[in-house]
Amino acid sequence: MNVGKLAHPAEEVAPRLLGAVLTHETPEGTVSIAITETEAYSGSADPASHAYRGRTPRNAVMFGPAGYLYVYRSHGLHWCANVVTGTEGTATAVLIRAGKVIEGEDLARERRGDKVESPRLARGPGNFCQALGITAEHDGADLLSGAPVALSEGEPVSPALIRSGPRVGVSKAHDWQHRFYLDGDPTVSAYRLSPRAKPSGGA
Repeated sequence: MNVGKLAHPAEEVAPRLLGAVLTHETPEGTVSIAITETEAYSGSADPASHAYRGRTPRNAVMFGPAGYLYVYRSHGLHWCANVVTGTEGTATAVLIRAGKVIEGEDLARERRGDKVESPRLARGPGNFCQALGITAEHDGADLLSGAPVALSEGEPVSPALIRSGPRVGVSKAHDWQHRFYLDGDPTVSAYRLSPRAKPSGGA
């Protein structure tokens, strides 16, 4: 993976990340997850983006350059991982929503729980981070430098398998078709409409 593939609007990069692999090397072992579901967030143009109202200490990594990891806490419970895209200053990023563990399944299950079925190990953004061992300390990690957290090319994905739809659980601009996923893949999370969502008439 190189920065040239990421230095584009989030809604263009998000489907291209399907099949790509995030790997985290730790003293306990290595876990690699092939991405099966993403969501694009478009900075100041996107009411659902953390960067919609401008730069803050929390979202600073989103402002680029591309190829870095933006990590945030969701509802005070779960860490969520985003790949920063676009050009420096644009604050666009792709949320990684789900994936398939392709290396280190035993370690991923140790982190997630012994009884968790394989397709559910990294289903949902919080579970994805838990399985991979991603926390706040990885915010700002350079995904293109090699380790300990790295983004790499995976097995090619057929364009015929890629689907798009509205984003999950957001109340603003929820109907933007910026969620991308592999059709029929058991690791893809279920769609849930936020009870606070209102039609936005957006992109």
